[in-house]
Amino acid sequence: LISMFHEFADVKMAEDLNLPVPDYRVEVVKAQPSPLQLKIVDALAKRAENVRNGNPARRSPDADEKTKKGMDNILTVMRDGMNASLDPRILNPNYKDFAGSKVNLCVQNILGIYHETSEQKSTQLVFCDLSTPKGKNGGFTVYDDIREKLIKGGVSEEEIAFIHDYDKTEEKKKLFEKVRQGKVRVLLGSSDKLGVGTNVQDKLIATHDLDCPWKPSQLEQRLGRIVRRGNENKNVKIFRYVTDSTFDSYMWQTVERKARFIGQVMKSHTSVRSAEDCDE
Repeated sequence: LISMFHEFADVKMAEDLNLPVPDYRVEVVKAQPSPLQLKIVDALAKRAENVRNGNPARRSPDADEKTKKGMDNILTVMRDGMNASLDPRILNPNYKDFAGSKVNLCVQNILGIYHETSEQKSTQLVFCDLSTPKGKNGGFTVYDDIREKLIKGGVSEEEIAFIHDYDKTEEKKKLFEKVRQGKVRVLLGSSDKLGVGTNVQDKLIATHDLDCPWKPSQLEQRLGRIVRRGNENKNVKIFRYVTDSTFDSYMWQTVERKARFIGQVMKSHTSVRSAEDCDE
């Protein structure tokens, strides 16, 4: 299969090209779960077991047991698990903010780098696919929470932007220009909206992965925003945040398994008859 694939595909991996890009270091920031998060994880495990045993709970009063419409399912359990790992307030805005959450650890890192690089006007990207902006009066979102905390920490409101607020191509071009100039110093967005076609690398000093996307390609696109030609910084950081003992472990392991397989197939030579067990 690899031989057939290479008959029409000329594959070059990043390490083969030796492009003039900044050196980068990935730093995993691990947050300890709050007691509430541990309770939610236990409840999710019970929900998943009920689904597997064919006894799902009702998610709405008008749930139909015959068609399973409105009944609990594994995808719903996983979505709630991912949200709980990020911030339980996504599930219930009445929950209290946990000081040791990965969102708060991310805010601390952003503020530290922001103040350290104020002279150079270095910029940062925050990637988060969950709890995206919902507009005015849309309820709690992690995006709004981060912005409020950054403003309290000394970042001016004009220096923070959400990619979701810029729908038109011309608006995005103007936004990206502001990021390249260091006028917008913290840009938040999802993998899809802030991935392909986002050229803002000029002053990027750090990126923050608040959650784990489903596909390795989305992770590659996140990395490619900062490890890119045209960046004035020679050394950059990629922060990846995980909450211990939650769905974060499952998500990162799943993406690693997919990436390992893809990486081996893409860079394998036709003479290779077996694939190694590990990959970066």
